[in-house]
Amino acid sequence: MKFYPRRAAQNINNTSYICHAMNFSKIIIAVDGYSSCGKSTLAKQLAKALNYIYIDSGAMYRAVTLYCLRKNIDVNNAAAVINTLPNIHIDFRRNAQGDNECYLNGENVEAHIRSQSVAENVSEVSLIKEVRQFLVQKQQEMGQARGIVMDGRDIGTVVFPDAELKVFLTADLHTRTQRRYEELLSKGIMTTLEEVSQNLQHRDHLDTHRQESPLYRAKDAILLDNTLLTREKQFQMVFNMAQRIIAESTTAEQIN
Repeated sequence: MKFYPRRAAQNINNTSYICHAMNFSKIIIAVDGYSSCGKSTLAKQLAKALNYIYIDSGAMYRAVTLYCLRKNIDVNNAAAVINTLPNIHIDFRRNAQGDNECYLNGENVEAHIRSQSVAENVSEVSLIKEVRQFLVQKQQEMGQARGIVMDGRDIGTVVFPDAELKVFLTADLHTRTQRRYEELLSKGIMTTLEEVSQNLQHRDHLDTHRQESPLYRAKDAILLDNTLLTREKQFQMVFNMAQRIIAESTTAEQIN
């Protein structure tokens, strides 16, 4: 079996260092964790490096939330939210840069779903059992062909419990608050560190205490605290894991 030089992985913009040949097994990579731990950043890096499809499951919940807010549907009224689900179609399309963007009923809502108003209401929407069932089914359909990286809060526990690689990200609250604050400012969204911190703590509580698919680390998930890690170091660590699992999976298939 041919292994590609590790040095090539240092440049995450170079997508050619993983063999795209059909004889390499495709796996599912699940990235779970708390808000503002860099799940999407890591998942996008891995998908690009492996030439896999990236699915942002959180964007799907945000899209449902955005739809409800636009239609003046009370997100705390579960029945009203459930009744509107048949009107919601969510898909992902690649932009000119090769990145997946979220579309809601044919409209590119990638920027809209990142607003603070959506962030403040998405956890309430995700508490609704029927919403989670609706989106989990869509996510599982997207992963049937494998070769995907999906991030969220229940990917390794509910959506893809048999994923070959599961990673659970965490970081301390101060670090997560600063990251989210800087992200919002870069998008022209004015807020305060205190507001961001309160929002993160509120979402953490809802995510970990909801009855339907609460956030927790799968038993076979690798715990990665990235408080002191750079994005590049984190990527390198998980990328190496993925390389090893793909190689092992390919070898097993060839033997069988």
